[in-house]
Amino acid sequence: MTAARTGPAAAETVDAVVVGAGINGMVAAAELAGAGWSVALVDERDRLGGFVASDELTLPGHVHDTFSSWHPLFVTGGAYADLGPDLHRHGLAYSNTDGAVTAGISDRGTVVAHRDPTVTAQSFEHDDDRRAYADMLAELESWAPHAFGALGSELRPVDLARLGAGAVRALGRDGSTDFVRVALQSGRGYVRERFRGWEVDQLWSPWLLHAGLSPDHATGGLMLPIMAFSMHAAGLPVVTGGAGEFTAAFGRLLAERGVTLVTGEPVSHIDVADGRAVGVRVGDRRIAARRAVLASSSTPRLYQEMLGTDIAPAAGRRAAARHRPGRAAMQIHLALDRPVEWTDSRLREVPLIHVGDGAGSTGIACAQAEAGLLPAEPTVVVGQQDVLDPSRSPAGAATLWVQLQEVPWAPIGDAAGSVAADGTWTETVTAAYIDRVLGRIERYAPGLRDSVIGRTVLTPADLTAANANAVHGDPYGGAAEIDQSLLWRPGTGTGHRTGIDGLFHIGAFTHPGPGLGGGSGHLVAQQLIAPSPTTRVATRLRGLTERFRP
Repeated sequence: MTAARTGPAAAETVDAVVVGAGINGMVAAAELAGAGWSVALVDERDRLGGFVASDELTLPGHVHDTFSSWHPLFVTGGAYADLGPDLHRHGLAYSNTDGAVTAGISDRGTVVAHRDPTVTAQSFEHDDDRRAYADMLAELESWAPHAFGALGSELRPVDLARLGAGAVRALGRDGSTDFVRVALQSGRGYVRERFRGWEVDQLWSPWLLHAGLSPDHATGGLMLPIMAFSMHAAGLPVVTGGAGEFTAAFGRLLAERGVTLVTGEPVSHIDVADGRAVGVRVGDRRIAARRAVLASSSTPRLYQEMLGTDIAPAAGRRAAARHRPGRAAMQIHLALDRPVEWTDSRLREVPLIHVGDGAGSTGIACAQAEAGLLPAEPTVVVGQQDVLDPSRSPAGAATLWVQLQEVPWAPIGDAAGSVAADGTWTETVTAAYIDRVLGRIERYAPGLRDSVIGRTVLTPADLTAANANAVHGDPYGGAAEIDQSLLWRPGTGTGHRTGIDGLFHIGAFTHPGPGLGGGSGHLVAQQLIAPSPTTRVATRLRGLTERFRP
């Protein structure tokens, strides 16, 4: 495919080259260009967005968010604060709710979360749990400056010292100790020690899957209340008209800011001279970078392919070797001739539902997937976007967005013992597993399969084919366990720096992690726009050196 260009097509030397046009790449390119930098944004695909896309995947009139869908992280983040007004000026609109947000259903019953936490807790069986729920949110609010401060900084020694001192001043010694303890706790442990009933577990433990965690992973104890706090505050906004409208708005903003788009051909190499990244190779073109190269890519691809083992520093080579993919995922898109008829009628107005009983079934399914097995009772994420945005489906019909986050990349067996799997997602294996998933939903929505008039499935292999950064079908860029996160994230011990001057690593596997926040692109762009005094001195000296170089 021929590289496509928009903007100033003749620009072969720019201030910054951004590799990868997913959400982090788009954010970084827009912010740098907004600060007056000349920017080239390069992507091997022929469109912007990465895992942000929508299309009529099943039947005309049924608009499906192909991959990701929900935007609470984006609308509460720094990138949106900076770019939101301009994106809305270019056509971005959100559909949201002030009522029911999410729910969990199992044989134990149904629990629904509303934007109002008091309304949510009123359905809990135990009075103690109602009080504990209010306490959980109040505690998280007191922790928010420190938790979100960590997510919004590079976690360098100076950042850690500042964050730690601020936490001790604000929370005291005991409060700071509690904060650290919960941050290292699992979601299962957190819920068990704070709640008597099953409702909070069933409602929020499955949400840990959306952070790449299982109920038994460390940091889940902090992520669980963060998820609840965020959705009570921001709801579950979806892009009106489909996620493709998000990338369309970004495309118009990037064009307005003069960003050069180079799409349809991969970056084959990042050029390094005298220890500094100076440009990229795209096919037979070279795009030189005066000031920075930002790579939104998987860790192995950055260090092993774009740089190569002869150029990558030792830390980068170790990072590529130690990088672990997380669990794979699948997407099932359904066109229905009528809305889902849930046994609990309250669910007909809920945008996102988890089918599962909380940490119990979710923990088992995660373990089975990690062992290479098809889970016997998967946690099924059911998105009903047209509850928020009726334009997603024709009148009287419906679309359904089904996500599975506990599947193996290469299924070698079946935990239920009924599907013969040989390590690949064959048509037979895929069809059998989809039937299991739909049967699991239909247990609480009788007649679902009879209402299906169109279906599109994306297996783990399809996700990797659509986005090479989804190594082994993992949409989150790599395992999210604590030894692959925060201070221990391979290759990013010094923030987003790579050990090569002027080369920055952004994307799902870099701090602050995966999700539709644009956090890493925003962090690096802001550092480059307003660097530290030390960086400013170094940049000024380098500029003088280059100016007087023969």
